[in-house]
Amino acid sequence: MQKTRIKGLTIAALGVLFITPDALLVKITSVKPEVFLFWRGVLLAISFYAISWLRYRTGLAQEIRHCGWKGLFCAGAFAVSTLGFVMGMKNTAAGNVLVILNTAPVIAALIAWLIWKETLPLRTWVIIVVCVTGATIMAIGEWGRGDPFGLVMAAVAAIALASNLNVARSKPGADMSVMLMFGALALAGVAALAGGAQIPDARDSFFIALLCLVFLPVACILIQIGPRYIPAAEVSLMLLLETVVGSFLVWLFLNEVPPALSLIGGVIVFSALASHGWIEVRRYRLSVRKLG
Repeated sequence: MQKTRIKGLTIAALGVLFITPDALLVKITSVKPEVFLFWRGVLLAISFYAISWLRYRTGLAQEIRHCGWKGLFCAGAFAVSTLGFVMGMKNTAAGNVLVILNTAPVIAALIAWLIWKETLPLRTWVIIVVCVTGATIMAIGEWGRGDPFGLVMAAVAAIALASNLNVARSKPGADMSVMLMFGALALAGVAALAGGAQIPDARDSFFIALLCLVFLPVACILIQIGPRYIPAAEVSLMLLLETVVGSFLVWLFLNEVPPALSLIGGVIVFSALASHGWIEVRRYRLSVRKLG
């Protein structure tokens, strides 16, 4: 069991590592949100299909059927969380969005407890509280007023993310990552209806392709697989690391110096997650010694 947890934490951490350039590459592009969402959906759908086909070949159709209605839910929740995040960023201050999104681990834990009666150990709750506090401190530095619609969409994104990971967790025998291609297609369809089916210039096309054909496909698949091995709340918890590393990359490449509170909050989040990983590795080593 402990070996499975280590595997799940490693998969989720690798997924977060690949998703960290997201904020940087989004900021570099200058296209409208609906155009960005359209190409994000189209390119991700292609990437998800290619990766899934390479993994399952002729067994892909069977794997999709095995996901059932829960797979369709995960696909829809993936599209909704992406839409909610982008629309939240567009309609309110980034700090407002981050504060709300940082509640995803708590929402995931509550959903798991209420619906599937899955509980978390006290040490995990402590890490969640510390990380959410640190991430909120980071966001306070950018706190500002905005359209209430943006706050609602950020809340929708957090709930959709937490729900997606919980439903994936409820059927660990199925690989829900094969359903992400359908969520990406739905995202592209909605963006197209909003007028996003436009061709960006060469510079923006390069960065969008780099993000959606290289970084995001690997990241999303690993994050979607994570709940097969660890609770959805812990996968959501690992995603807080993206806030820290993503902000650092923006600082490094675009010289957007974060406020002091962001640095303090980032240190808290990083330290808490590092401690969590160290504790789990130590527990695994102790379990191996006992078995030996």
